[in-house]
Amino acid sequence: MTLVYLGTFVGALLLAFVSTKVVRDLANRHNWVSAPHNSRHLHTQALPRLGGVAIVFSFLCATGIGVALQRIFHPEAGLHLSSLLTILPPALLIFLLGVYDDLRTAGPYLKFGVQAIAAAILFAGGLRISDIPLLFGSHQFSWFVGLPLTIFWVMAITNAFNLIDGLDGLAAGSALFSTLVMFVVATLGNMSLVSLVTLALAGAVLGFLRYNFNPATIFLGDCGSLFVGFLLSALSLKGAQKAPTLIAVAIPLVSFGLPILETTLSIARRFISGRPVFTADREHIHHKLLEHGWSHRQVVIILYGVSAVFALLSLFLLWPTGSTLGLVLAVLGTGIWLGVQHLGYLEFGEIRRVAQRTIEQRHVFINNLAVRRAVEELKVADSVHQIHSILTAAFDSNDFDGFELRPSSTTGTRGLHVLETSVPKFSWRRAGARITPEFENAWSLTLDLVSTGNRHCGKMTIFRHYSTRDLHLDINLLTSGFATTLADALQRTTIEENEFIAAAEEPALMSAQAAG
Repeated sequence: MTLVYLGTFVGALLLAFVSTKVVRDLANRHNWVSAPHNSRHLHTQALPRLGGVAIVFSFLCATGIGVALQRIFHPEAGLHLSSLLTILPPALLIFLLGVYDDLRTAGPYLKFGVQAIAAAILFAGGLRISDIPLLFGSHQFSWFVGLPLTIFWVMAITNAFNLIDGLDGLAAGSALFSTLVMFVVATLGNMSLVSLVTLALAGAVLGFLRYNFNPATIFLGDCGSLFVGFLLSALSLKGAQKAPTLIAVAIPLVSFGLPILETTLSIARRFISGRPVFTADREHIHHKLLEHGWSHRQVVIILYGVSAVFALLSLFLLWPTGSTLGLVLAVLGTGIWLGVQHLGYLEFGEIRRVAQRTIEQRHVFINNLAVRRAVEELKVADSVHQIHSILTAAFDSNDFDGFELRPSSTTGTRGLHVLETSVPKFSWRRAGARITPEFENAWSLTLDLVSTGNRHCGKMTIFRHYSTRDLHLDINLLTSGFATTLADALQRTTIEENEFIAAAEEPALMSAQAAG
């Protein structure tokens, strides 16, 4: 068996090495190339996208040769081809879909529709998700539950490998690590057909990588990434039929870690930012690493390392124990969290901010209530002294560091008119706040005080020192009801210059000055 496996792998590698060059040259002669036409494309020249043709050709030839050799030299192995005949037709359907997309461009509905049909064919052939023991015990799903789950799994893995195909050699290299993991699992589980198929796929991908690694001369294309992703999802379903529960569920998830992580992050951040989930952008993991100053080749090597770590961790689950599973989950969780933090996605920073604000929601309640209480008290205030005391009490328990109130020159119910230059202002500053008397080192919010009768009664400017601490207050409370109620209170109050000056001289509460 070892010689058969070795012959299958080497045969696929050599076939891919030769056929990739042939496909590349043929595509260039017929101008079947993809030119960079938007900012998401990282290549600078037109290159062919049909590398998947060479992979599929090499894979099929090597698999056929390997099956023939095994039947000749190891007939006792009992190689059953029914599963292979179940997998190959829908896989070739996916391959043709990819070829069409590479040459003509397929819409998302066509892509998902064909992928769903291909997954349904697998389900009909017996390759299906019939239970999830880790979540539901030994309960077997009915077909109307198992079919959607199977379709979801196949489509998720298929498109995950397609999604990471953004750098030279990235998708193919990641697939190679996942394929080798599946070979090890299949070999230990005495699944000779899966072992043979995975070796043929690994050899074909490795031979193709000679031309796809940076700087690439040919791309994998949708015909390659979709085919490889679909085939791996189907082989994982086949392996799950004989593997122990933990291996069947966990190993494929972990070994496909990089494409699954990329897909999950892409969907999550687009959903958070309110963009269509399937809209392409330039914020994938490899884009973020490039923005951090790494070169194209360095990013690919880094992500190869990430794929290798996922593959190694998945192999630990071949000997499942409680401590092993806990260790793998701890390493994965810590690594993913640190990695996402390092990438600097704005969407997840906003989630962190919202979570922090949720924890501090009690402070928001307290500050909002202080403003609401001030609004109610201002409704019955009948003097400048009361207005000032109410404002000081409200903002002293808030997150602002000072305010300045300048009433209008015509404020007052007695029809008093005072020259603009003689209208005093008064201000308050929080004790210990490191802001200048002119508030030059703080940001400000200025409220135009317009009464319910549409009369301008002055302005109030609120200051806050520049800092990283969050503002625990609903600003809408200040810009809506508070401003109008304060204007009504000023209009209702008889404002005379002497009254302002007397109020302004109250120790430690306000500082007043005459303008002019």
